[in-house]
Amino acid sequence: MAAMNRAKRILSSLQLANSLHSTRMLRTHSLYFQVTHFSHLSPFLSPSLSKQPHAFNFLYFHQKLFFSSNPNSIVDLVLANDWSKKLEVELSNTTTTLTHETVIYILKRLDKDPEKASNFFNWVCDKNGFKPSSSVFSLMLRIFTSKESIKQFWITIKKMKDTGLYIDEETYKTILVFFRSSKMASDAKALTQFYNKMVDESAIDSVVKNVVEVVIGNDWGHEVVKELEKMKISVSYNFVLRVLKELRGYPSKALSFFNWVGSLSGFEHESVTYNAVVRVLGRDDSIGEFWSMVKEMKSVGHEMDLDTYIKISRHFQKFKMFKDAVELYELMMDGPFKPSVQDCSVLLQTISRSNSPDLDLVFRVVKKFEAAGNFLSKAVYDGIHRSLTSVGKFDEAEKIMETMRNAGYEPDNITYSQVVYGLCKAKRLEEACQVLEQMEASGCIPDLKTWTILIQGHCAAEEVDKAIICFAKMMEKNCDADADLLDILINGFLSRNRIDGAYKLLVEMVNKARLRPWQATYKSLIHKLLGERKLEEAMKLLHLMKKHNYPPFPEPFVQYISKSGTVEDAGDFLKALSAKEYPSIEAYLHVFRSFFQEGRHSEAKDLLYKCPHHIRKHKAIYGLFGSAESRSAGAV
Repeated sequence: MAAMNRAKRILSSLQLANSLHSTRMLRTHSLYFQVTHFSHLSPFLSPSLSKQPHAFNFLYFHQKLFFSSNPNSIVDLVLANDWSKKLEVELSNTTTTLTHETVIYILKRLDKDPEKASNFFNWVCDKNGFKPSSSVFSLMLRIFTSKESIKQFWITIKKMKDTGLYIDEETYKTILVFFRSSKMASDAKALTQFYNKMVDESAIDSVVKNVVEVVIGNDWGHEVVKELEKMKISVSYNFVLRVLKELRGYPSKALSFFNWVGSLSGFEHESVTYNAVVRVLGRDDSIGEFWSMVKEMKSVGHEMDLDTYIKISRHFQKFKMFKDAVELYELMMDGPFKPSVQDCSVLLQTISRSNSPDLDLVFRVVKKFEAAGNFLSKAVYDGIHRSLTSVGKFDEAEKIMETMRNAGYEPDNITYSQVVYGLCKAKRLEEACQVLEQMEASGCIPDLKTWTILIQGHCAAEEVDKAIICFAKMMEKNCDADADLLDILINGFLSRNRIDGAYKLLVEMVNKARLRPWQATYKSLIHKLLGERKLEEAMKLLHLMKKHNYPPFPEPFVQYISKSGTVEDAGDFLKALSAKEYPSIEAYLHVFRSFFQEGRHSEAKDLLYKCPHHIRKHKAIYGLFGSAESRSAGAV
């Protein structure tokens, strides 16, 4: 209670302040001279870590940098030069084969440069004879999905149609969502019209549909093959792509179809169809078939393209298939189409954010990344550091921080926040608080995220009073709270059944700090208040929700009032429900029906008499009470 009172005194004196955001400049790296040595750390490693096959092995390598002043490949040429006639001549003189995988790789590297992507795409198609598949066109459409390059988008979609290719449903929906979120309503409407017309006009669509129905409808066998042969299908690469996309929810059937098509006379699978089938197989229930197919495609000289890799890797990471994600990363790093630095850091971050990161997987990723000639970026260091702190390896994490400093990366809020998170996870809360003091002493001001991690750690440890003290300290330092942090604190109170404290905190933060809580925060607190028969407080939150322009939240109130509330409670609720003078007829009907369901007919009538004239005389209300009276008379 003393802690609560202290926090309350601090919070009551708060004025709205500007958030303090810490921005720290990292020291510049030299592309020519920076070489970082890690071997000096080896004597300090714990025995358990040094025995691991991959742990910290990357520390024994000298940092390497890759830079070529004379690009000798088509990728280097495209990325290093502005587009020009001279560049086109140089590209024509290269010996690099422009395969499907190569074109995808270059386009993925140019996805933030639509103009150069367009120049390359036009050159490779018009002057180099490359025949783009529907997957290449789909990638181009995603690159052009912006207001700045929307003209190129429509040019490309027309070119795609003229080539006899079509937008698949997945690409259509992805682009449509982007158009709508970017307030490009006219383009969204035009795209939908184009897609629907394309589906209607597509003769091939009915063939695809029939094939898919046959494959899905029966177990694969002689009868299915016989039905497919009857169709006398004209098989093309893009036809196979469309069928495989429709079969993405049926990996075993997709594989059977893929093998059957490959056995047909005159058809041979190419890179584009291999990439399509591994996309379908890259999931938990067909992971064995996935790796077998990856091995097969490599054995016949085809590579996984970068777009396929990114999609499958994201799926593996999303479903915590980290071992497969790492093996796939290693495979790609050993091939010609290496993932970007960002792909490495994203993979490390995903692994490190799991409940118990596998350090062996982390160091396998780092070792493979470094072996390709890359230097460790801040994001890569963060992934290593986060993994170590998450599993409680704080001594080793400190060594990594020192290595980061030597490489030119001063610890920032991200670095310190990871230490705070790890200490809170280990329930070493006092040490976690001390980290913030160390930050300030070193000139790194804790930001809202760091404070949030500290406070959330206290709430998770059921130390709500200490969490409030940390919160008060944060506010004293002119660091404003946000809706996320308030939600954490409210849930902390509710988890300890301290509903009054949660209510007072929310109201005070709204009134004093002008904070706008999340709708979900309001809802969870209202449910708890009504569960404690605190209707007045719940009604006040309903008013605040209306003030913050959230939609009405009637259900828990109607349930509570119809069971144990008064007519006056119902009237007050209806007034609070709408920003207008009176709520809708539906709102009144909802309350009246609930009273009837609870058998409280007299209360319903009393409420009706208190309603405005237009409500009492409304046809729906009149009919409701008439039928209720008839049922009541029948029961007697």
